[in-house]
Amino acid sequence: MPQLHAEAGTRRAFLAGALLFASSLVPLRGLAAMGRRRGGQHPTPRPGITAAKVLTPEQLKDAPDSLDVFNMVREIPEIVDGIRCQCGCADIEGFYSLLSCYEGEGAMARDCMICQGEGRLAYRLHKAGESLDSIRAAIDARFG
Repeated sequence: MPQLHAEAGTRRAFLAGALLFASSLVPLRGLAAMGRRRGGQHPTPRPGITAAKVLTPEQLKDAPDSLDVFNMVREIPEIVDGIRCQCGCADIEGFYSLLSCYEGEGAMARDCMICQGEGRLAYRLHKAGESLDSIRAAIDARFG
């Protein structure tokens, strides 16, 4: 019987240590998010912009959960091109707008829940008849 108590004590100590370690990571994630520059000016939509560079369903085979939002963005490139992404990628060279998050091999929106959330919100509000300025304000309020 004493051996069971020793094992239980070791198990408890391990679980307590694991929990303490995991909880110590939460503030680090918060600090990383604070380092991202949010806000800033929304870009002007580029004349004649298309969704030609948005990843296709074929290119998203390894990210099937993001396919629906890529399809949404593909329908409204002239809207998402006028929105500044709030996840921090707007500060990365080569990123012009939220549309950039859905383009090319480095498409950030494959995995970024902020890029995806902004794309879904922009699509829903655009389909509801909201103006670009109204969509920008809603994105700023939720993500900015």
